[in-house]
Amino acid sequence: MSDTDLPLAPTGGCGGGCACGADAEGGHQDHDDHAEHAEYAECGLDPALAGLLTDAGLDPVEVEDLAHLAIQEDLDHGVDVTTVATIPAEAVATADFVAREAGVVAGLRIAESVISVVCTDEFEVERHVDDGDRVDAGQKLLSVTTRTRDLLTAERSALNLLCRLSGIATATRAWADALDGTRARVRDTRKTTPGLRSLEKFAVRCGGGVNHRMSLSDAALVKDNHVIAAGGVAQAFQAVRRAFPEVPIEVEVDTLHQLREVVDAGADLILLDNFTPGECEEAVAIVGGRALLEASGRLTLDNARAYAETGVDFLAVGALTHSSPILDIGLDLRKAEQ
Repeated sequence: MSDTDLPLAPTGGCGGGCACGADAEGGHQDHDDHAEHAEYAECGLDPALAGLLTDAGLDPVEVEDLAHLAIQEDLDHGVDVTTVATIPAEAVATADFVAREAGVVAGLRIAESVISVVCTDEFEVERHVDDGDRVDAGQKLLSVTTRTRDLLTAERSALNLLCRLSGIATATRAWADALDGTRARVRDTRKTTPGLRSLEKFAVRCGGGVNHRMSLSDAALVKDNHVIAAGGVAQAFQAVRRAFPEVPIEVEVDTLHQLREVVDAGADLILLDNFTPGECEEAVAIVGGRALLEASGRLTLDNARAYAETGVDFLAVGALTHSSPILDIGLDLRKAEQ
């Protein structure tokens, strides 16, 4: 992606939670712009940034709240004592977010949001790449010009989120590459960091994966404990169908016998728990396209292709969000160009 596609973007700066933003000359946007971005009125982020977050499937108010939480945790109701002591209040600099290793980036607009809640003045952003792009070690990802104090105060919180999400995207991309050319897609689970689910699932999408349910309420997943409590796998499925007829239902099965029961009962999606590739292939033949199939358990990058080639639709990989290492990204400060 070229710099032409990702030009300098003035943003931030009005203070007091103002959502109006500012134009390229530093003035406020006109009345029509306010009307166009009225949907972001409750968000203190710049409307253009809020729009980018929304386009990515994220709630800008939630992102802003998380940014405030991260900064509050770091400051602990005080100030950045090192930065305040060493940096003049009027000093301005440019900070470059730089990949220290190759991977897939995710969370750049979230990093911008963290900077936005710290900055007391308008700041400029130069976007070199976009979320979901593969990057090389040493590649510049994002450049921000504003008060030096604000950049250094926001640095760790912005990097914590950016490195975490980029690590998830990088791991997901390795799985997506392993499945390339098959019908199977790698899918996440609800094994996410409390408070960061929407961001971590966004990172999975950036890496080429797809999301499972976002919450307990948007889809049903009948697991072994539900089966025990309900008296059988078919009984558990039918109980959910009666209570919530419009909700998609996935049912976990441990055996081919259970599989036959639930597919005959009308399950939409069936989770094959700890099946071998051979058993998955047999399950695909039994179902014959009447339901989607998801393999879970025993999955590694080494055997992912073997599972995908059985004809299942999804591979469920909880490790995408609970065990992915961070992608090493740093922030390099330089004097702002005059």
